Amino acid sequence: MKTSENSLILAAQRGNLDAFNALVQIHQDMLYRIALRIVHDENLAEDAVQEALIHAFRHIRSFRGGNLKSWLARVTVNASYDELRRGKRHLGLPLEQFTNEGEEIESPEWMGDPAPGPEERAEMSELQRALHRCIKSLTPDYRLMVILVDMEGMSYEEAAEAARVPVGTVKSRLARARMQIRQSLRSYRTLLPSFYQRELTPAVF
Repeated sequence: MKTSENSLILAAQRGNLDAFNALVQIHQDMLYRIALRIVHDENLAEDAVQEALIHAFRHIRSFRGGNLKSWLARVTVNASYDELRRGKRHLGLPLEQFTNEGEEIESPEWMGDPAPGPEERAEMSELQRALHRCIKSLTPDYRLMVILVDMEGMSYEEAAEAARVPVGTVKSRLARARMQIRQSLRSYRTLLPSFYQRELTPAVF
């Protein structure tokens, strides 16, 4: 698979549009999800991905190896923020810079993407909407880490490359984002299974 991807990259760098399109097909769903979670609008997400892919094809020769998925994700993240900066939609919160302080915490199970049966879908959809609201309330830097790592399954290294920040910053922001989501979910405790309700209940000493 990696050899095939490398061959397609080399062909795309020589101007082969079919090879570039083949690469895009591998990653396009991920790119669209990233854009949609940043701009929260299907049309804007499509515009962002289109602009990202145009930019990627024009600059594919600048790709000097490494992780193509992270490189395309970075281009898509930039294009998505460009869509927001054009005034079509506003973040409402400033982009902030943080230090590498804070310890990494493991992703809790309730941040997964469950696949319930038909009888559970109504309840789960309400829980998913609540979780979506919690994630959307994060500052952009925190939310991006959740999108890349917890939602798209990128490694810390891949997320760091996509966001152009050190790996330590990825871990720090992700730990803080997960903690904020955990705190926000206390407002929706009744939607959670009983086990996780206990998990979100502060200990009494």
